[in-house]
Amino acid sequence: MKRPYPTYDVLARWESPSFNDATREVLAERLERTPERRFFTEAEWDRLEAIVARLIPQPDREPPIPITPWIDHQLQEDRTEGYRYDDLPRQAEAWRRGLAGIEAQAQRRLGKAFVDLTPDDQDLVLRCVELGEVERDDWGGMSAQRFFSALLVHTVATLYYAHPAAWSEIGFGGPAGPRGYVRMGVGERDPWEAPQEATS
Repeated sequence: MKRPYPTYDVLARWESPSFNDATREVLAERLERTPERRFFTEAEWDRLEAIVARLIPQPDREPPIPITPWIDHQLQEDRTEGYRYDDLPRQAEAWRRGLAGIEAQAQRRLGKAFVDLTPDDQDLVLRCVELGEVERDDWGGMSAQRFFSALLVHTVATLYYAHPAAWSEIGFGGPAGPRGYVRMGVGERDPWEAPQEATS
């Protein structure tokens, strides 16, 4: 797949007026510091790593953008978005039940641990969870579909695109401060923003 911003590198402007010291400090922490496992068990961590690899494959990025460590960090610190759906338990419990539910789905359908499945079989299990084609007893009364869309996919995608290493591929110029964005209309861009190339 051709990328729409193949030559753009937002981090090449590290010393430019685009970033100030406070911004550089935050970006450096995200780029250089990966949290250690504190919340998940080793088995949960490995399972989530395998799930993340199917939701956002990163075959051309080495090392891949770390996502599981930041989910673990959020859960250990009990950082939430300030709300939750009424068909999901509190965040920490929802993640534990969700990962256990995915494992149960893998065992029921294919007789193997999720981490031991082929990528195609892992996709099959995740598709069943997405569609809610699961045994409800394996989910402790929690909605598998809600967990999949509102917690799992939402969190994984948010953390991926919150990482500075992913910004260039979507043409994102980074935080608005201190420089600010001026041209906000549809199809408009500031001079320092990446021009999008044709993808067809």
